[in-house]
Amino acid sequence: MNNILITSAGRRVELVNSFKIECAKLNKKSKVFCTDVNPELSSACKVADLYFHAPRVTSKEYISFLKKICGDNSIVLIIPTIDTELLILAEHREEFLKLGINIIISDISLIEACGNKILTTALLKKINIKTPDIYDKKNLIYPCFVKPHDGSCSIGAFALNNKSMLTADILDNPKNMFMEYVPKSYDEYTVDIYFDKFGKLKSLVPRLRIETRAGEISKGVTSKGIVYDYLKDKLYNLKGVRGCINLQLFVNLKEKSFKAIEINPRFGGGYPLSYAAGANFPKMIIQEYILNENINFVDDWVDNLLMLRYDSNVFVNDYKS
Repeated sequence: MNNILITSAGRRVELVNSFKIECAKLNKKSKVFCTDVNPELSSACKVADLYFHAPRVTSKEYISFLKKICGDNSIVLIIPTIDTELLILAEHREEFLKLGINIIISDISLIEACGNKILTTALLKKINIKTPDIYDKKNLIYPCFVKPHDGSCSIGAFALNNKSMLTADILDNPKNMFMEYVPKSYDEYTVDIYFDKFGKLKSLVPRLRIETRAGEISKGVTSKGIVYDYLKDKLYNLKGVRGCINLQLFVNLKEKSFKAIEINPRFGGGYPLSYAAGANFPKMIIQEYILNENINFVDDWVDNLLMLRYDSNVFVNDYKS
C-alpha cells in the first residue's frame, strides 16, 4: 500500500500537485487520489491520478466508503482538508490504523478544542500564547467583535462599534461570543506548522496575509521574524497534535503585541506559499508514513517570499452534466 488520498479536495489543485511532485521524487509507486461530493466539478479531482465520488462527510456511509476505497486502491494515507470532517476522522483514526491506513490528523481532544473558539482560547492561553479577551455579554466593552464559537471562514463574524448596534437577536444567539476588538494597527498572520507522528514540532512558517478573498489568502509573504520567535518555543508544548495545522493571529510589530484567534488542525488554503518557500510538509509526510524515515526540524525556508494568487483553469473534454 503506497497511495495517498486527499479528501474533500474541491479546489486544492496546488496541494494535490505538491503531493504528486513529492511522490515522483521520493516514491514513484505512490499515486495521489482525491474525493469530493461532486468530483466532476472539482478542479483538484481533475488533476489527481484518480478520483472518487464521496457521500457527504455527515453521512453514516462516509467512514465505510473511505474504508472500501482505501482497501480497493492500496491507499495508506488520508489527508483531510475541511473542518467538517476532522472530528469524525479523528474518532475513527484507530480503526483505520488497524487496517494499515494512517489518517494524518490530531487527537480528538485537540480537534474538539479547535472547533470551539472558547476552547481554543483556553488552549492557547495554556501554552502562553496571548489571545483577545473574551467579554461577558452582560458587560461588553465597545468596540467589540462578535463571532460564532463554532464558525469558520469569517462567516457570521462582525464588529460592534457601539451599543446602538447590539440587537436582541445578536445578544441572545447562543452561538455568539463577544471578544476584544483588534484594531487595524495589527496585521494578520497565518502560521503553517508541521508536527511529526510523535507530536514533535518540525517546522513553522509565519506568512503575512496582505489580502484575502472569501476568507482565504490571495496575497501574502513569508516572514521569519518576531512572530516566528514568539511562537517557536511555545508550540513545543502543544499536546495531541499531528501533521499539518495552521494558527491565525494578529500582530502589532511596533508594540510586539500578539493576539492569536484560532487553530485549524489541517492544511490551510494558503499553504502553497509555505511549500514554495521550502517548508515541504508533503515530503515530510511521505518520509514519515510511507518510507518510515525520521525527519529533522526545518527552518531554512525562504524568508520574504511574496505570493500573488490569480485565477487559473482546468479544462475537461466531453463533459456531460
